[in-house]
Amino acid sequence: MTTKQTSQLSSLKKSVAPYEKNDRNASIRQLINTLGPLVLLWGGAYFSLSVSYWLTLLLAIPAAGFVIRTFIIFHDCTHGSFFKNRRANDIIGTITGVLTLVPYRQWKHSHSIHHASSSNLDKRGIGDIWIMTVDEYEAASSWKRLYYRIYRNPLVMFGLGPIAVFMIQYRFNAKGARRKERMNTYLTNVSIAALYGLLIWAIGWQAFIMVQLPIAFVSGFLGIWLFYVQHQFEDSYFENESEWSYVMAAVEGSSYYKLPKLLQWITGNIGFHHVHHLSPKVPNYNLEKAHNATPPLQKATTITLSTSLKALHFRLWDEENKCFISFKEVKSRLSKPKVAGEVLQVHKTRLQGE
Repeated sequence: MTTKQTSQLSSLKKSVAPYEKNDRNASIRQLINTLGPLVLLWGGAYFSLSVSYWLTLLLAIPAAGFVIRTFIIFHDCTHGSFFKNRRANDIIGTITGVLTLVPYRQWKHSHSIHHASSSNLDKRGIGDIWIMTVDEYEAASSWKRLYYRIYRNPLVMFGLGPIAVFMIQYRFNAKGARRKERMNTYLTNVSIAALYGLLIWAIGWQAFIMVQLPIAFVSGFLGIWLFYVQHQFEDSYFENESEWSYVMAAVEGSSYYKLPKLLQWITGNIGFHHVHHLSPKVPNYNLEKAHNATPPLQKATTITLSTSLKALHFRLWDEENKCFISFKEVKSRLSKPKVAGEVLQVHKTRLQGE
């Protein structure tokens, strides 16, 4: 990258700085218009059990949407962007973490690593989705390839993923976690158990499961999908440490997920993911403003609901061609060296015979 390009990209970060200022009133309004509907929809889903379980499942969908919106508040708190006061962010972040089943300090730590290393091929493995390069896949054993293919299967990633991540993984501390992080995870787990225990006492375990399980599953599915699609699009950006750029990773390695206005509101503007990665301090309610006020950011890779489905076929990063490819594409590539090797072996045999 030339000095001029580096200067231009760095100026982008400065251009969104004015939007990093949070608005306490806006944050409070968002808490009200998020947690209020979530409680009402959860209650409505419970009372609908006496009418029809299909109605309960129908109400679980918008309820899951508000769980996602709650998670966006949690997410902003981990970046210290929802409130100016750190303690306020910590308190609201921990509470919303209980509601979304995510321990605040654990996720804050891993997510900060994700932002610091997103799209860096030499720093994968923490706070991201497992991505192998074509070369790594070619060099892997048959068992590792099979494991990776199972992991990347949509039914596994989006079907079992919500259970594995939100209900199991986040209940345990990472190895080497600091005391503050460990204690917050324990607090989150105890709080979840207390909240769920109270609800089970109030409405019974069967009703609780019939209401909470579909809401938790749908919101978990949507959360993993959003995280997946915003970094895994065909012409994304991945580089090794020596060539990696924070600004390039934000602008070219994160997409602009252009959603219908209602879905954009429900998901807390997280579709403007390129803006968020460029400056995590911008609160979610300012992301669109920063995008609209910065013309270069409007040139970010744009995906829609329909075009985002293509991401389901992206499995491996092709370092040579700088794009994602499918298993089908890599299969044809793997067969070519084998054929070339056979021709070379025949040629050697003929030379030895002569």
